[in-house]
Amino acid sequence: MSIDFAAFHFLRPVWLLLILPGVLLPLLWSRRHDVRRQMRGIIALHLVEHLMIAPQARRGLRPVHGLGAVLVLGGLAAAGPTWQQDIPDFLDDRAPLIVALDLSASMDADDVPPSRLAAARHTLHDLVMRRGGARSGLIAYAGSVHLVLPATEDPDLLDTFIQALATDLMSKPGKDVLGVIELALKLLDAEQAPGTLVLLTDGADTSQFEAIGKRLAGTPLQVLVLAVGSQATGPLKDAKGMPRLDAQGRPVQGDFDQQALKGLAKAANAPLGSLTLDDDDLDWVELHAQRHFKAASADANPVQWKDAGYWLCWPVLVMVLLSVRRGWRVNWLPGVLLALLLGTGAEPARAGALADAFFTADQQGRWAFEHGRYPQAAARFHDPYWKGVAAYQAADFEAALASLGKLNTAPAWFYQGNSYVRLFKFPQAIAAYQQALRLQPDFAEAKANLALAQALLKDYQDQQDQGTPDEKADKVVEDQTPAAGGKQQQQKTPQAASDQLWLNNLTTSPAQFLKRKFALQDAARQEAP
Repeated sequence: MSIDFAAFHFLRPVWLLLILPGVLLPLLWSRRHDVRRQMRGIIALHLVEHLMIAPQARRGLRPVHGLGAVLVLGGLAAAGPTWQQDIPDFLDDRAPLIVALDLSASMDADDVPPSRLAAARHTLHDLVMRRGGARSGLIAYAGSVHLVLPATEDPDLLDTFIQALATDLMSKPGKDVLGVIELALKLLDAEQAPGTLVLLTDGADTSQFEAIGKRLAGTPLQVLVLAVGSQATGPLKDAKGMPRLDAQGRPVQGDFDQQALKGLAKAANAPLGSLTLDDDDLDWVELHAQRHFKAASADANPVQWKDAGYWLCWPVLVMVLLSVRRGWRVNWLPGVLLALLLGTGAEPARAGALADAFFTADQQGRWAFEHGRYPQAAARFHDPYWKGVAAYQAADFEAALASLGKLNTAPAWFYQGNSYVRLFKFPQAIAAYQQALRLQPDFAEAKANLALAQALLKDYQDQQDQGTPDEKADKVVEDQTPAAGGKQQQQKTPQAASDQLWLNNLTTSPAQFLKRKFALQDAARQEAP
């Protein structure tokens, strides 16, 4: 381990004052027990040597010297010597990434086999799987913009909806990148961290360039443009080989606007890349995302340094343990050591009465929650919000509703909505999400879940109108019982579990589900004043 003396400093230099008593105590003790000094002025110095009984050889280390060494080393350790910046290994994985996929008709062009959209879906599959548990969100857009999934840590769930994306999900033609940026900024606000937006598209609306530059100015959002395509392919054909027509009856063109892509990259101050057959495009995205996250985090947060003082704790501990020798001890040291061991070594969930003496019920509940012991956490928590969230994670949805119903906050209503969906009570879930949005209008997860709950309710009603047997609905309810869902619930983060429950309740294909969801969102926008 090399030490950079140019960067060496102490994090808490005030503790260095302990060195002063650590040095003075042995000196004062030696001065006090110096017989020659005590006899000075009483007996002639040349006679003192002959009158001393204790031999010179017995002089050596005494307990006070050990105490002084403990104070010196303890002061150095507490002062926090450091010479290295603390950059966590998981920093790159924390970088939020928002992916926006263009679903305009031109993405069905086949200049990139088998089609531009299929190639983009394949690239996104590899990207989310490579990122593992890092938070990633998904947006689909054409002439309108739709949130498919807010940032989630579940790559399998995200990939399920990526593979369901198709150009026929969009009813409004166009390329509304400005709307994508607005939505991405809202998602980024919820993440409370600098992030990156990746646009996968084959063109852009040149009329938006000026507004895009102004909207991005001063924001923590980095934009990357990933071009999909290589050349214009002319009119597109449907599955029967006939020309595809738009709403006005004109042939749909497989355009690839290279100049518009360059203009978009310039307007957004964004690097411009393209899909590749290997992993170069994935490396390119991750490299820019990580660099931006590190740079933005460094600007927003003070530099953290690694505290190397803990290495000095080991020799201090050895000295303290040696102090319990018979005839070689400072009486208060073992007591302090025992108190520290008892105060910090007990596990709240196993300590019983001892845990109650040192930890509050909410602290014990928090420990159990963070270790995935949700039923135990729900039993220990007194705080109604955390008690309800723990019960929800334990798949005890009735208990979660009972506890969360005591609160009138947006997060509490959000988890009530999730609980109602798991109980197959879609109208109550919709009302809960709407209440959460009244209290917190920018609650992105609640907006997404509200649209999903509305689509699930409509799907369920359609099945009932078509004469679907009641046994089918009963089976779906049984699939959401704690016995079936509890184990899986504990293996996911709260957000991933929230996203997964929609997929568990889904009785149509993800593509049909998204098409219905996008239609509901478009209708809501048209009705809005």
